[in-house]
Amino acid sequence: MNTLLGMAAVILAGIGWRMLLGGKSADAIRTHLAQAVYQIFLPALVLHVLWQAQVDLNTVRIPLVATLAVLLSLLTAFLIYGNGKLVAAFLPGNSNKMIGALLLASAFGNFTYLGLPVLSQTFGAWAQIIAIQFDLLASTPILFTVGVILARYYGHSGSDMHALISLLRVPPIWAAVAGLLLSIFAVAMPHWLDTALTSLAAAVVPLMLLSVGMALRWQSGWLARIPVLLPVLLIQLLLMPLISWGACIGVGMPAKYLPPAIIEAAMPTMVLGLVICDRFKLDAALYAEAVTLTTALSLLTLPLWLQLAT
Repeated sequence: MNTLLGMAAVILAGIGWRMLLGGKSADAIRTHLAQAVYQIFLPALVLHVLWQAQVDLNTVRIPLVATLAVLLSLLTAFLIYGNGKLVAAFLPGNSNKMIGALLLASAFGNFTYLGLPVLSQTFGAWAQIIAIQFDLLASTPILFTVGVILARYYGHSGSDMHALISLLRVPPIWAAVAGLLLSIFAVAMPHWLDTALTSLAAAVVPLMLLSVGMALRWQSGWLARIPVLLPVLLIQLLLMPLISWGACIGVGMPAKYLPPAIIEAAMPTMVLGLVICDRFKLDAALYAEAVTLTTALSLLTLPLWLQLAT
């Protein structure tokens, strides 16, 4: 609980910084901050963790659990939102853009930006590998393939770049592949590189939490949107961890890995989805509201899942 409160304090600092700077300035700074984490600090952490990790059956189990959790959550969201009736009943405007945003908000959690800090602070540094494999070996590939296809369908076609090409432009993916290969072939990590990667990786957790806080925003008229956002809350914070729990049992996940895998699946809606919404002209404001609501409520649901899973 103290760990979550400490991380919540950093997120609140990000919220306060956003209020102090104003929305446009804060968004500009957050964008540069997120790019630095995404292109430099996070790849360093991923390479460092996976290079030292043992490649075994759990390297298959964790991504399999994540794949089931994400795809079944996405299917559930599609069954709820796909026909557009729920959205049209409560919200005026372009329902397709709203549906696309709600589908992404329901299925893709903040597995790295919040999951990695939560797991590392709650269970120890060893649990970082679960967050990394859950996201980079499953959720992120699904996002940049199935997620991008859905975003194009419900929004604007955007760039003509193929979804798989977009996936290949994700720096942490390359770091994950490199780390796994170096681990498989038992390549020794030079001491100087170990020191450099450790220093870069140390910046990931505070910068991620600060970025999450700066991304949270709220709009007037929120009460009318609660019925539309309620399924997102239930899927992200309740259904997805339940699916993960069942999948962990189904694949024979070791007992040590079970609680972190469940907590990882219980993360709120991912911040990175705002970039996807902006790029494909989905309803970014509605998506941002889902991020804010799920993040706030996760401070209550995560301790409950931790108590149930341990």
